Amino acid sequence: MIEEGKKAPSFSLPDQDGNIRALKDYLGKKVVLYFYPKDNTPGCTTEACSFRDEFFIFKKVNAVILGISADAIKSHKNFSEKFSLPFPLLSDELKKMIESYGVWKEKSMYGKKYMGIERTTVIIDENGKIKKIFPKVKVNGHTQEVLEALK
Repeated sequence: MIEEGKKAPSFSLPDQDGNIRALKDYLGKKVVLYFYPKDNTPGCTTEACSFRDEFFIFKKVNAVILGISADAIKSHKNFSEKFSLPFPLLSDELKKMIESYGVWKEKSMYGKKYMGIERTTVIIDENGKIKKIFPKVKVNGHTQEVLEALK
C-alpha cells in the first residue's frame, strides 16, 4: 500500500501513442496520477474533460497529469482523440502499476462483486514522494481539490 510521505512506486507504461512513460522521467515536476475505471464511460469522461479544461493551470504550477486505467493503448488513443485530451493516458493491461498503487479493489454493483479500479488520484512531489492521496474520488469538483493540494 502507498502512503503519503513515502516514495512513490516506480512505473514504466505505454501511453496512448505507444511511448513509454516512466515516473523517473518526471523528477523535478509535480505528478498528478489519476486512476480511472474505463475509457468512454460517463464518470471517467467527465473527470478527463475536467482535467483537460484546467490543463493550463496545472502546467503553470509545474504539474503533469497522467491518466491510468487497464484499457488497451488503442482504447486510450480513441478516448484521447475524441475528447482532445492534452495529457498522456497510460495503459496498464497487466495491472502491475494499478496493484502497486493499491487501487485494484473489490467493487460491487447491483449486489454483484467484481474486481476493478477504485477511482483514485495520487499527487507525487518533485522528489518522487507521495504528497497526497485522494481515495474514492467523487468526480464533480475533484480537479479543484487537486489544484488546491498542489499549492
